[in-house]
Amino acid sequence: MRIAQVAPLMERVPPRLYGGTERIVSYLTEALVDQGHAVTLFASGDSRTAASLVACSGEALRLDPAVIDIVPHMALMLERVRQRADEFDVLHFHIDCVQMPLLRELGSRAVTTLHGRLDLPDLQPFYREFSDVPLVSISMAQRAPMPPVNWIATVYHGLPDPGPPGAGDGGYLAFLGRISPEKRPDRAIEIARRSGMPLVMAAKVDKVDKDYFETVVEPLLDGDRIRFIGEVDEDQRLDFLGRARALLFPIDWPEPFGLVMIEAMSQGTPTIAFRKGSVPEVIDDGVSGFIVDDVDGAVDAVGRLPGMDRAAVRRRFDQRFTAARMAGDYLDIYGRLRLGQVSPRRVA
Repeated sequence: MRIAQVAPLMERVPPRLYGGTERIVSYLTEALVDQGHAVTLFASGDSRTAASLVACSGEALRLDPAVIDIVPHMALMLERVRQRADEFDVLHFHIDCVQMPLLRELGSRAVTTLHGRLDLPDLQPFYREFSDVPLVSISMAQRAPMPPVNWIATVYHGLPDPGPPGAGDGGYLAFLGRISPEKRPDRAIEIARRSGMPLVMAAKVDKVDKDYFETVVEPLLDGDRIRFIGEVDEDQRLDFLGRARALLFPIDWPEPFGLVMIEAMSQGTPTIAFRKGSVPEVIDDGVSGFIVDDVDGAVDAVGRLPGMDRAAVRRRFDQRFTAARMAGDYLDIYGRLRLGQVSPRRVA
């Protein structure tokens, strides 16, 4: 099958450091190539892939100091996609909004996976207008805030073979991802302190969250029991998670998926997660981690970690969250598109 994958331009594919959507686009693209499909990736020019790469910017836009406005770059990418659209059996978009008018021209050959939060008020009138466009969600919880739209499937994320699981011998709790108010790193610190365990925080601080980090999080760091080590790359992520006793995921927002939870699972590391968004869909309570409702419950869950079977955590990953399974799910969707079993339809 001839497949186009259209990625965001803010980060390369795969990202050097933080970038969940770009990481999933990479995993999916490489899995499809491995399965013998002719895949073309529209992405930043510094991307790394076994697919045919169409460079739509010189490098990831986040890294280019000359970039002030990303919209012209995204418009140019969509024009490149439009010019080559007849070369593909299926076009798969991962860029959320800006392609929607083009999708009406492409008809039933195009599908969009929405990767972000959908509870923002600006999105309501937008998706009411484009309620005919075929959409894929990354969890059922992600769909909750949306008006009626043309959902055709939910596909959970998957990871390529992560190698052998970690031993959890680092003696610390882990916080991994992004420092922001909705991720609640302050809760992670409180949980660690109350449970008497060290916490290591490997996370990105965006410009918009710099003040939050400096005023709320940084004063709580002590460089010993509570440490912040900054962003880590993909290889470092898995080692970091594999050595942790548990991942803390004390979120306070409607998480669309939470890639870090399955990254921890791939290393046999259980996750202690708050019951928000996709968490109940991803974590099997008592098997791959613990789902809790508050800090007290999280502290109690830390005390139950010695009874967790890390091999069972990894088995649940192998059963549910591999890249091969993810690619298979998407191939089912692509096949339905080619057979005309999925078509744009207006949703009242």
